[in-house]
Amino acid sequence: MGDRKAIFVTGGGSGIGRAIAHLFSQRGWFVGVGDIDAAGMEQTLAGIANGFTYAHKFDVRDRAAWDTALEAFATAAGGRIDVVANNAGIPLGGSLSENSTDEIDRCLDINLKGVLYGAQAALPWLEKTAPGSCLLNTASAAGIYGTSGASVYSATKFGVRGATEALDAEWAEQGIRVRSLCPGFIDTPLLEHAPNQKSNEAIRDRVTSAGLEITPVEDVARAAWEAVHGDRLHTLVGQTARRLAFGARWMPGRVRKMARATARPLGR
Repeated sequence: MGDRKAIFVTGGGSGIGRAIAHLFSQRGWFVGVGDIDAAGMEQTLAGIANGFTYAHKFDVRDRAAWDTALEAFATAAGGRIDVVANNAGIPLGGSLSENSTDEIDRCLDINLKGVLYGAQAALPWLEKTAPGSCLLNTASAAGIYGTSGASVYSATKFGVRGATEALDAEWAEQGIRVRSLCPGFIDTPLLEHAPNQKSNEAIRDRVTSAGLEITPVEDVARAAWEAVHGDRLHTLVGQTARRLAFGARWMPGRVRKMARATARPLGR
């Protein structure tokens, strides 16, 4: 087994995944990225100078493809995987009545089932590098308190937080850390997307019109590093996430009233 630590990041072709890959590479790690976007992964690896990189095109919805991806990455990285970052995800907004069954299924499959499949596939590799290995799941502020106009997305991110807590307990005896990131609105290409098929309004426009802050993606990468090396189960990233978590814990009635007062489904 090689001495250089290794991290595999899904959704590594852009945004948070790319930022995590770059930061861990800068700190001496062997970095692998997985995505359905081959061109995006090439751009990610082009920004890494040390050459200790690997890219694997696959779909996180395919359980068997997970095993192939991780085995290939481990081979490239000298036989070890220290961290698997379950980061691949897609947005989905709009009222539930507006969301098509295809949109609902795709969001559930990528954001939630993809995370569970990744955890299953990662376990034998993380056992080999334990203690200190880590499964890092990207959740969201939308998994702290349900976000109106994003019920399906919120459900997936609550699920990711729940799975993180469950696996933190299940894998503690093996010495595997299980952590989640809970970012608010992050400055990534996802903000340029429409929330659903029936809308042509970019998510970024909704965020800025609501007066919410957009956090630099580099902040999430630094939070990922701290999560992997620390003992905090859920790491909040950005003021929106921190304020929501505080309110949900200490002023749930007020948060509920605010949610109802500001409810305007994404896409309307």
